Amino acid sequence: MRPIYIAGNWKMNKSIAENNAFFEGLVSFNTSFNSKRIVQIVCPPYIYLEKTKEITKGTNICIGAQNCSEQDNGAFTGEISVEMLKGLNIEYCIVGHSERRQFFFETDSLIQQKYLKLKAQGITAIICIGETLAEREANRTFSVIETQLEGIFDGLYTLDNNTFLIAYEPVWAIGTGKTASPEQAQEVHQFIRNWFEKKYNKEIANGIAILYGGSVKPSNIKELLSCPDIDGGLIGGASLDLKSYTEMVSIAEGE
Repeated sequence: MRPIYIAGNWKMNKSIAENNAFFEGLVSFNTSFNSKRIVQIVCPPYIYLEKTKEITKGTNICIGAQNCSEQDNGAFTGEISVEMLKGLNIEYCIVGHSERRQFFFETDSLIQQKYLKLKAQGITAIICIGETLAEREANRTFSVIETQLEGIFDGLYTLDNNTFLIAYEPVWAIGTGKTASPEQAQEVHQFIRNWFEKKYNKEIANGIAILYGGSVKPSNIKELLSCPDIDGGLIGGASLDLKSYTEMVSIAEGE
């Protein structure tokens, strides 16, 4: 049975005081919550990572970064290398988020480079894929997803499914309040798993955790998690509130 991942992507939000208060509260929540199946991941802004690791030390709370550079070091002002993340014992890192693709023009090839850097340092990549509203309305969802997967995993003839998670995030559902129906989400998740089975094998495909992202919240997470190929959520706005985040963790435990 695959774990259930409740992963929060905070984007560019919260002050340092708000960050600290959230994690102190999450640590307190975890003193009475003990699950071997639920994986809690939160990805705060870069500048809070060190303090966050300090607050959560000795707990099962996993800390992730929101992005990384494909470069090891050098004159790349404002970039953060995977080695720097490793130095802070960061466990996860998001790559290929639609906002990185849209605003920073990141390509599937670049995402592959970042994934391989993370893999080499033992950091699990959360690889994001998903279609825009125009692409869905043009019935291109599956072709877009396939193109992204082919680009990211191009040339990778063997695969270790413990080194990455896939996050399916329909762009039209991110921060809009719109959510793909469980049936729509399951259909795409099943397509993704089938793609890995065809390209690699069934064992690899069955071992890959595929998260859904796109306006996930306490009111819909139970229904989403009831789908056989949905293994958790990559959650934006609803992960910023401690009560909301811990409620989703508790709901996931009941699944």
